[in-house]
Amino acid sequence: MSGALTTSLREDGVLVATLDVPGEKVNTLSRALFDEFRVWLDELHAPKRPIKACVLWSAKPDNFIAGADIEDFTKVRSEMEAEELSRAGHALLGRLEQSPVPVVAAIHGACLGGGLETALACRYRVASDDARTTLGLPEVMLGLIPGAGGTQRLPRLVGLGRGLDLILTGRALKATRALKAGIVDEVVPRAILLETACRAAKALAEGRLTPVRRGITAVERMARPLIFRKARTSVLEKTHGLYPAPLQAIDVIEAGTATTLTAGLEREAKAFGTLAVSPQSRALVSLFFATQGIKKDAGYPEGTPVREVQKLGVVGAGLMGAGIAAAAAEAGARVRLRDATPEALGKGLRYARDVFEERRRRGSLTRLEVERRVDRIAGALDLSGLRRADLVIEAVFEDLELKRKVLAEVEERTADDCVFASNTSSIPIGEIAAQAKRPGRVLGMHFFSPVHKMPLLEVIATARTEPTAVATAVGFGRRLGKHVIVVGDGPGFYTTRALAAYMNEAARLLEEGAATPEVDAAMTAFGFPVGPVTLLDEVGIDVGAKVAKVMHRHFGARFEPPGSMARVVEDGRCGRKNGRGFYAYDGKKKRPDESVYALLPGGAARRPFEARVIQERLCFAFLNEAALCLQEGILRSPRDGDVGAVFGLGFPPFLGGPFRHLDRLGPRFAAEVLERLRSAHGERFAPAPLLLDHAREGKAFHP
Repeated sequence: MSGALTTSLREDGVLVATLDVPGEKVNTLSRALFDEFRVWLDELHAPKRPIKACVLWSAKPDNFIAGADIEDFTKVRSEMEAEELSRAGHALLGRLEQSPVPVVAAIHGACLGGGLETALACRYRVASDDARTTLGLPEVMLGLIPGAGGTQRLPRLVGLGRGLDLILTGRALKATRALKAGIVDEVVPRAILLETACRAAKALAEGRLTPVRRGITAVERMARPLIFRKARTSVLEKTHGLYPAPLQAIDVIEAGTATTLTAGLEREAKAFGTLAVSPQSRALVSLFFATQGIKKDAGYPEGTPVREVQKLGVVGAGLMGAGIAAAAAEAGARVRLRDATPEALGKGLRYARDVFEERRRRGSLTRLEVERRVDRIAGALDLSGLRRADLVIEAVFEDLELKRKVLAEVEERTADDCVFASNTSSIPIGEIAAQAKRPGRVLGMHFFSPVHKMPLLEVIATARTEPTAVATAVGFGRRLGKHVIVVGDGPGFYTTRALAAYMNEAARLLEEGAATPEVDAAMTAFGFPVGPVTLLDEVGIDVGAKVAKVMHRHFGARFEPPGSMARVVEDGRCGRKNGRGFYAYDGKKKRPDESVYALLPGGAARRPFEARVIQERLCFAFLNEAALCLQEGILRSPRDGDVGAVFGLGFPPFLGGPFRHLDRLGPRFAAEVLERLRSAHGERFAPAPLLLDHAREGKAFHP
């Protein structure tokens, strides 16, 4: 056998099937690979060699099977075609499961989606204890459900509760947690993975090994109605019913586990077919390809040297600075964290430790691993020790003169090839670097809070920033595990600018008499993770006011903040950080603070707004600003705009991002809505000329 799957028979009668898709970094299950699997399974069912058992493993350095080939999904044009694709997977893995000789999966690296479904069809699973070994069914993140038997085999293996949790969240488990869950049978060092799997395969064949299976417990069988009712309630609370895949998964698991595997697989195929051509799945798949695309299109010329950051300086030990330091230490960099006072520095160092301790409590880090990460961060009250820094990130207050002062001090103490990055969220990098000695080494690195959870990094390059500086920042961001977009310089760049338009419109609604919970509820129902008023409280109303001033100064009336917002700040309301904002806070709990209405026009006499009206005004303010950013060259492509909005700002993923959403609405329709809003509410809704061009030409933003 040649190609992606090769086999060799050992002297002890164990056939080793090695998967290695030629020319690819990872193994994926494609339609072409199905043919090779069929040949392999034919040999197991009608062996021409004395085969006692078989081991399936991968020759890739850090990958078992990463899942199905997503390209195959993009070619599906009908529910029936998608159903047949699922049934083909069922037939293939059914033969694997029914093999007359035991098959053991030897898993190292990513074992996800179709990869885990393949492993589940094997009789026994051995995984390496390497940190790169992860197992999961992430299909729900693409608006799908597992389509090769995962909805049926996983719950039958690990129980209803665990199975539902893994399928509905799409989260992946490290090998040790997969062992506790009952997904794998053994976890061993990578060096002995193959030999252990072969030994297990032979023991299974000789009847010396009987796997222990937890399965669906008697208690779970009795509590089935409660389990599935709670699962539906939880999904609806989190998704507002906007994502059909989790609800379909619950239906399929409930129906399938109440009957035979064959009947369950048929339900799975039909649901998979429906979801595969749904607009939500199409949008989520397009978003997946967008995240892959930004890895190949880096934002700097091909061949530009990328400097590996071994030593990082961080100036400012607040939540952002300490968060950046923690993320860098996690990635293996040595960090020098500086602040002006012992109190601020100590607080920052404690925050960094807390990030690691949280992971330890969840079981993903050991105490020793926490200490190793903490040891990589050194505190300082001055800028000494930065001479050998490869990159220095400034994370001080949003004040232009302060940032210029920090830049000047850092340039005096660092080597000529050190890159300086500002973590500003709104001030143009060109203004910060106006007096810099080495402007080619200055750029922006806009992280999002909390740094260890938010997946986006926005790198801002000025006209004078050198490609090698951009390459260094992008490379470091990717090392931190971020989706990195490179944008042009300007007030608010892309993310802050689009968000400011959205938030400003929310503030105007409050000034017009809307109630805070009403505005928030409308936007979470639309698909945002939190409402805009809650977000303003979380960011800090005082911080939002500073950003609003920057945007108003540069863009004029279009970004003029409502006058009442200044009164809210003057009243000492900063949001969650001081317990007083548009909401009142008691620990983690919050409630609407109606006393804030006294600072707004109309006072306590709030008036109702339809959710549709709120959604339209806020959403189209966002969409129009995104189009303006693309028109002005702040964004390099619609793809970058989609990635930035979803992963940095919480734009609903099932819509695919603002430009994918504009394509779905149609540029002509979007322009008509904006003209109507312009007539009703003013020039800030004037459609972007680029949007009008697309409307006239009938042109989509994405080809």
